Amino acid sequence: METIKQYKAIIVSDLHLGTKDSKAKEFLQFLESHPTDILILNGDIVDGWAIKRGAKLKKHHIKVLVKLIRYSKKTQIIWVRGNHDEFIREFVGLNFGNIEIREDYILETRQLVSNDEYINKNYYIFHGDIIDVFITKYKWLAKIGSVGYDFALWINRWYNKYRGWRGLPYKSISKDIKAGVKSATNYINDFEINAIKLAQKNNCYGVICGHIHQPADRIIDNAHYLNSGDFVENRTAILLDSDSKFSVFYL
Repeated sequence: METIKQYKAIIVSDLHLGTKDSKAKEFLQFLESHPTDILILNGDIVDGWAIKRGAKLKKHHIKVLVKLIRYSKKTQIIWVRGNHDEFIREFVGLNFGNIEIREDYILETRQLVSNDEYINKNYYIFHGDIIDVFITKYKWLAKIGSVGYDFALWINRWYNKYRGWRGLPYKSISKDIKAGVKSATNYINDFEINAIKLAQKNNCYGVICGHIHQPADRIIDNAHYLNSGDFVENRTAILLDSDSKFSVFYL
């Protein structure tokens, strides 16, 4: 029988529960097969923006929330506020059982550098919306963009049903559209640099965020930048193993 690996920490973001494209069932399977000492939900877990537009939490979405409550009985859960689940802002600093609501979080790690030498490295964890100019200054435009992204995902679903009928592999046109727009404005590059600056401001070696749905694990200006991506299209998460090594998980 295969032994299930225990992780020190798992960071996941952008589930967008309440939207049709949220991979709730896959996320439940992921939780079952990846036990961890601490689970950090790094924002946009429930899509409040979509719900305000009339979307509904389906049965499989509610199952995720119920699972998280049960999961918290044995595992510490940190829920960091995102922009789509900003409704939890009024609960920041409060605990619901073993679920702690936070604006941000610092994850302490002890990493092996050579032989038996270890050093402490802290990682600043936040969703990412506070360094997004479209959220901080043009929220109305961001909400319009969110509707447009939902429409792109809708086209993507039907496009891939057609590709499946033709026997062709899955292709995400919505990811291609989004990547093209971000590349044209250097949005992602600016986001990563600003995330690193914010980590350094908080005296941290690294930063872990979400928000832009672009999974990443890279060194920028001698600092470690990690992005958990999303559980809509990429179905990714950040894993911290027993050796204090980070990796990007792809389902």
